[in-house]
Amino acid sequence: MSATILFSLVTIYFAVLLFVAWRTGRNAGNDSFFIGNRNSNWMLVAFGMIGTSLSGVTFVSVPGTVGSNGFGYFQVVIGNFIGYFIVAFVLLPLYYKLNLTSIYTYLQQRFGNTAYKTGALFFIASRIVGATARLYLVINVLQVFILDNMHVPFWLTTFVILLMILLYTFEGGVKTIVFTDTLQTTFMLFGLVVCVVYIMNNLGFSFSETIHVLHEKNYSNIFNTDVNRAGFWLKSILGGAFITIGLNGLDQEMMQKNISIKTLKGAQKNMMSFSAVMLLVNLLFLLLGGLLYVFAASKNINIKGDDLFPSIALNYLPPFIGIIFIIGLISALFPSADGALTAITSSFCIDILGLKKNELKNEVEKKRTRMTVHITFAVVFLICVVIFKWINDKSIIGLILKFAGYTYGPLLGLFAFGMLTKRLLPQGFALVAVCFAAPVICYFVSANAAAWFNGFQIGIELLILNGLLTFLGLWMISKKDKSISAQ
Repeated sequence: MSATILFSLVTIYFAVLLFVAWRTGRNAGNDSFFIGNRNSNWMLVAFGMIGTSLSGVTFVSVPGTVGSNGFGYFQVVIGNFIGYFIVAFVLLPLYYKLNLTSIYTYLQQRFGNTAYKTGALFFIASRIVGATARLYLVINVLQVFILDNMHVPFWLTTFVILLMILLYTFEGGVKTIVFTDTLQTTFMLFGLVVCVVYIMNNLGFSFSETIHVLHEKNYSNIFNTDVNRAGFWLKSILGGAFITIGLNGLDQEMMQKNISIKTLKGAQKNMMSFSAVMLLVNLLFLLLGGLLYVFAASKNINIKGDDLFPSIALNYLPPFIGIIFIIGLISALFPSADGALTAITSSFCIDILGLKKNELKNEVEKKRTRMTVHITFAVVFLICVVIFKWINDKSIIGLILKFAGYTYGPLLGLFAFGMLTKRLLPQGFALVAVCFAAPVICYFVSANAAAWFNGFQIGIELLILNGLLTFLGLWMISKKDKSISAQ
């Protein structure tokens, strides 16, 4: 397919996003940027969050995992579903009760500034790495299949895409993202369904025949019953639940959209409807992965992993499927990247700089500071994406889940300690040391688990271990305060 045609489609897509941003960002202030004036429609937020949660990683990586793990990733999705209930009925009531703009303000109210800023910094570090890893994956596909043919260097591709994201989030922030994410999720799901239906028809399969073939080839196996493996079903489900609590419930990006909804009841409706749809959508991605591997085998195509879907869509299927794939891919890219950039900006401004409480600055000065931070983090994103290109890891989804286990563990421990105990934490080095020591210990345990524990491998339950170690460390440095009741 002509690279020029694909490039033109991407350009038109950007133009649409910029138009939506212009319409929604007019007369937007800091409250619009940070929490959408708490006036977002819960149905729009729920639908848009599908795109944010899935991202380009799901669009490309999840189908690629089927060749080696079958439908095993669905174990994690089941855990995610359980985790959303905990977020909806334990964490959201707390955030609305305290009327938070940044969820990490809870740590300040409960433990003071050290815990508050430590939690915010862990979020910022984790989101930068997770978002830029997702961004790299999609930009690399666009680079390899479109822009290399036009002799455009990778760094320039990354710069232009980040510039576009910066432009359409610059004024409106969350207020704009609620609408752009809805548009992009629509395109992404449309692309997914069209690709599944076309490949089924190309192979001459009905839906029941597809399931039968995938079962014969062992692609449809969901549950791993080997207790020593990292993908053992209980580890995956528990890990998936806590990944959701961490990456959604303790994540400013995801919660920023939820608390932009006017009422707690609306936010809970959003979370529950969103979680149910996510089950179906992830199952469709796995079904697509099985179909892609069957199609590849029928054409003697020896491609696996993250390269499978883009290679087949752009080289072995009709041009209109390639167009739909590109639209779906960039639609999966931007909801995660724009939300991450906005949330990191919000957290840094509110949690680290204390912008909302700064009475020495007027609204114009605060807006100028917020825009400077926004631009600065866009530059950080650019640098990180280029680093990922240099690393060139072929399985980004595994990398993201592993890194999340290290960075969200201290957040999990801090929030759990605040909600489950009546103890106080000291200010200063001891608290910071505990939060950094837990991930380091987890790294060595994970690296040596097989040798130390007779072949036992640690999977995504690493987050639980990390959170538990943080919790125990916090208990050791804490003291009783009977005047504080558990939140």
